[in-house]
Amino acid sequence: MEFGFIRVAAATPRVKVADVDANVEEICRMAEIAENEQVSILAFPELSVTGYSCGDLFAQELLVSRAEEGVKRLKTFSRGKSLTLVVGVPVRVRGSLYNCAAVIQNGSLKGIVPKIYLPTYNEFYESRWFSSGCDFLSDTLNAYGRIEDNAKDCSSPAAGAEISYAGHKVNVYPNMLFNVGRATFAIEICEDLWTPIPPSSHHTLAGAQIIVNLSASNEVLMKHQYRKQLVSQQSARTISAYVYSSCGYGESTQDVVYAGSSLIYENGSLMAENKRFSLESGMICADIDIDKLSVLRQKESTFHSVAPDGTGDGLDAQRYFAVASGDGAATDFEKCLKRHIDPHPFVPGNAAERDERCREITDIQVIGLATRLAHIHSQTAVIGISGGLDSTLALIVTVLAFDKLGWDRKRIIGITMPGLGTTTRTHSNASDLMAALGVTSLEIPIGKAVAQHFFDIGQNPEVQDVTYENSQARERTQILMDVANKENGIVVGTGDLSELALGWATYNGDHMSMYAVNASIPKTLVRYLVGWAAENHFESDVADRKRSVREILMDIIDTPVSPELKPADSEGNITQKTEDLVGPYELHDFFLYYIFRFGARPSKVYFLARKAFEGVYDDATILKWLNTFIRRFFAQQFKRSCLPDCPKVGSVSLSPRGDWRMPSDAWRTIFLNDLPER
Repeated sequence: MEFGFIRVAAATPRVKVADVDANVEEICRMAEIAENEQVSILAFPELSVTGYSCGDLFAQELLVSRAEEGVKRLKTFSRGKSLTLVVGVPVRVRGSLYNCAAVIQNGSLKGIVPKIYLPTYNEFYESRWFSSGCDFLSDTLNAYGRIEDNAKDCSSPAAGAEISYAGHKVNVYPNMLFNVGRATFAIEICEDLWTPIPPSSHHTLAGAQIIVNLSASNEVLMKHQYRKQLVSQQSARTISAYVYSSCGYGESTQDVVYAGSSLIYENGSLMAENKRFSLESGMICADIDIDKLSVLRQKESTFHSVAPDGTGDGLDAQRYFAVASGDGAATDFEKCLKRHIDPHPFVPGNAAERDERCREITDIQVIGLATRLAHIHSQTAVIGISGGLDSTLALIVTVLAFDKLGWDRKRIIGITMPGLGTTTRTHSNASDLMAALGVTSLEIPIGKAVAQHFFDIGQNPEVQDVTYENSQARERTQILMDVANKENGIVVGTGDLSELALGWATYNGDHMSMYAVNASIPKTLVRYLVGWAAENHFESDVADRKRSVREILMDIIDTPVSPELKPADSEGNITQKTEDLVGPYELHDFFLYYIFRFGARPSKVYFLARKAFEGVYDDATILKWLNTFIRRFFAQQFKRSCLPDCPKVGSVSLSPRGDWRMPSDAWRTIFLNDLPER
């Protein structure tokens, strides 16, 4: 299966300036390699058939005619191949010369796209030789652009041109969309990218998911970083993949140097980059997730917003020609996916990036809580402290919020409520942490109250069922709410995003609070946030206590995740481990990320998880817990429909007032049926 992926490549061939035969031969050689790599779209640099730096040789009829013959050879070469070639070539139309990209697939010339913006500044002189592709633009405008499939009626100068070129009738037009399988790509050429409103902005509004840029960008100090920023930002702004190929070794260095920069970005993220300044031809490949891009565009409603009057630079909402360009390569992504799938998408692998993310998230949590406390004129916060990760993070955030407001930490009331399953380790960590942070600490055992409740409702205390467990959670929540009322404060919630997705919370128990500071933070990230706080806020906090804040936090990080609603073993160890019951959180967070960030279907999520966790979990284990995730998610929506307020910190949130609005009665059938049987 292709799973919504398409393989693209950017090539940087060695060129010989004005030697068309040699250049075509090298293009064919590299195309053979790409064909063997199951590439569907292969981009070459600007004017790659002739070389970019020909100068006044572009005025020579011989060079231009030989370039046409070169394209004819490439047409012949492409027969029987699934690869779509995009090469740079000078093309003469109605007596003017244009800097163009030619699209070739399976023996056919699919279209010719002329460059719009011609640089004539500093070292560039393009208008000396070429005319602008604006010559072919239509004056007809509408909201989004009119698309004509395989258009041929383009004889009017205002609506492109149909010419005979390389033995083929072909359209010459800037605004062309090329369909390869399920993917659609469009072209811009070098300087087009560097303008205030690049043509790719309009191409993507018309439906292009991939932008191919043929460039001849020379090197000067710091230009490369700027170039990468442009490509990254345009890819992000247009929610597209961007395939950038620039000329390299062999171009004339009479005045400037070309280093052969090739880049592939997807929605702002770098997918592949070559090594510049090579003396040899080179190629980079990447697998682009077309489905992901489509979902992101659908979710971001402003993507398709354009001025109704079509105002702009003359390119707004122009007519587009859509051209079918084959099915693409039958790439076996199951066996050779050229794409790193991060098993922990919420947690950056780079330490510096992870540190920055933890800092940003903590700041969002802190300012959110501080704003809420100040707004309701409450200087008291009540938190249930279990000695686990979630309540620890909530306490840290509350302490930092009070410090930011300049309030006394003693107005933070931490309550530990030992129950039927509380262990010595978690109880000690909870008590010691509250003391070390200088908050008000209360201990209110719930054993007697729960026993009385069991008696009142006729629950056998020997039966450790869901009533046995949830009664404890609800008793604790009642205590927190009543203490908050008594002290004119609010209850700060502790539950995290992963628990909300799985419904791993007691309805009207730990599910409820007055402000849920962790509700959009996945479990895999909670541990890092606590560790970051230990290193950055409490690393030197020792004083005269038995254990420092940092020591306590590090022990909490090492404690198994558990609700502690069932008794400990004979040695006082935790017996009820959450991940033994609902599955590994790293798997669930992976499922959560791809299903709700990108709308990926379960079969694709299963495929990606197998790639990401290869050698960690076998296929059966991944499939088991993915089934569990889907079943629990659909069954537990009613809990998420009445969540308390919470600060959104990342791109995935399940708040019923924000990112996720779903009926509690939706069926899971089609989602489970999309998976293979276990």
